[in-house]
Amino acid sequence: MEEKIYKVHLEDIFEGPMDLLLHLIKKYEIDIYDIPIALITEQYLEYMELLKSMNIDFAGDFILMASTLTQIKSRMLLPAHDEENDDEDPRLEIVKPLEEYLRMKSVAEQLAERNLLWEDTFIRNSGQEDHLINQEDEIIKVGLFELIDAFQKILKTISPDSRVDITADSISVKDRIAQIVDVFEARGSITFDELFSKNSDKSEVVVTFLAILEMVKLGLVRIVQHVRSGVIRLFYL
Repeated sequence: MEEKIYKVHLEDIFEGPMDLLLHLIKKYEIDIYDIPIALITEQYLEYMELLKSMNIDFAGDFILMASTLTQIKSRMLLPAHDEENDDEDPRLEIVKPLEEYLRMKSVAEQLAERNLLWEDTFIRNSGQEDHLINQEDEIIKVGLFELIDAFQKILKTISPDSRVDITADSISVKDRIAQIVDVFEARGSITFDELFSKNSDKSEVVVTFLAILEMVKLGLVRIVQHVRSGVIRLFYL
């Protein structure tokens, strides 16, 4: 009998290769006009390997970006030839699209803020002792790759010998979603770390993360991060 593997499609979560590139630039505090291409290429490929290991499908655009970064890295390692009138920095091949993407993203965020002013307000569930966000504690939205960074920290606490075997027979993402919904029904919100049991093996941790991604795709949760503490919190919508 053929084994069925649970998969998440990255394009369903509305994050693309440019978002990953911008995440890495922000994470390492890099000037987009002076990108350390070797570092960025290495980190980009590591993210893709992690996505593969969790059965997360990504569109061809991610592979194309990885190919572009690798090509730019190779070109920068080659010695310059005086006879070639080619003084343009190879990195401009990604800098120019990044500039345009940042402009489009900025406009989109400004438009979104006009329609989503309510998102800075949180209401206590009736009769529940919920964790409320202090109005003076600034919060920011959390993207997919920030979530992956937080997930990687969880993975580091688990034995490296623990296998990841996510199959329909052994682990049910659907059941894990139901369990998480039960937690939300009782508490209203929960921190990202609280969703992962300290005694879980790697397969259980990964399926919890996949369940969270599925809930994001379905619009069931909203994820924010407290600026002061860095704590990531999920709210049930």
